[in-house]
Amino acid sequence: MLIVLICIFLFLFLFKFVTGYGDFTLMSKKKPKLELIEDKVFWITGASRGIGEILAKQLASLGAKLIISARNEAELERVKSQLKGKHAPNDVQVLPLDLASGEDSLRKAVEKAESLFPGSGVDYMIHNAAFERPKVSVLDVTEDDLKTTFNINVLGTITLTRLLAPFMLSRGHGHFVVMSSAAGKTPAPGQAIYSASKYALNGYFHSLRSELCQKGIKVTVVCPGPIDTSNNSGAKVSKEKRVSSEKCAELTIIAATHGLKEAWISNQPVLGVMYLVQYVPTIGYWLMDKVGKNRVEAAKQNGNTYSLGLLFGKKKA
Repeated sequence: MLIVLICIFLFLFLFKFVTGYGDFTLMSKKKPKLELIEDKVFWITGASRGIGEILAKQLASLGAKLIISARNEAELERVKSQLKGKHAPNDVQVLPLDLASGEDSLRKAVEKAESLFPGSGVDYMIHNAAFERPKVSVLDVTEDDLKTTFNINVLGTITLTRLLAPFMLSRGHGHFVVMSSAAGKTPAPGQAIYSASKYALNGYFHSLRSELCQKGIKVTVVCPGPIDTSNNSGAKVSKEKRVSSEKCAELTIIAATHGLKEAWISNQPVLGVMYLVQYVPTIGYWLMDKVGKNRVEAAKQNGNTYSLGLLFGKKKA
């Protein structure tokens, strides 16, 4: 057992200094391809706050045409007023959208989005909207939590994709950028339903790419670990070291424009755990089993749920 722990810590130590904020392939790409951004139409869901808002700001500054969506129209207008770039803010299109509103409503949204820039349909669909409850034990999840999470994270996102993809296919090109999660690659104690929804997204979009890639459709699945999304909420998470929304958005744009099929974005120890689960699953899952109960307890105490100390039962807030 001691040898296994030593190997794990050496592994995490190595990745801390080799990979920075992302996986090996992502970190080898230094800058976005600007020619694949300027004058292209990007549709972003969940654009009223967090990573979606930052993506809108960065893409606008790089010359993209933007359609921004979320449920709160007033917040979308706030975001629009702050955008700067070749097509911003005046040409930025606000399109209110509720992913749980059903297929008829989403079909109207797709048809509207396709008509907002005459002569140009949607080039990039960035699926960023998501629903996540605070961390709780798997047995404390309610039916309402289950339905709401899957209606937004899975059913709504997939339906929007099914309705938009035919337009992209008719043009012979299109790119889906999916903001998944590290919880869609590794077990996530305290987030079982959220994790399940992200595993579902990963399976769907990798399958979609395999079916449609020869017809011009690209897919980039982005799997962030803990991200500081407090850019406009004012509520900082002080006890957990998180990647900033700005860095996450920057790396997402790099991954998309370089056509990466999947990209991981995280600090340690999450990034190292993702590699362990991917390439040494026996050790990776053993590690998560050691952490699981302690992580749920740490969440109850508002402690650090991403600390290596969870291996030893440290749940200090």
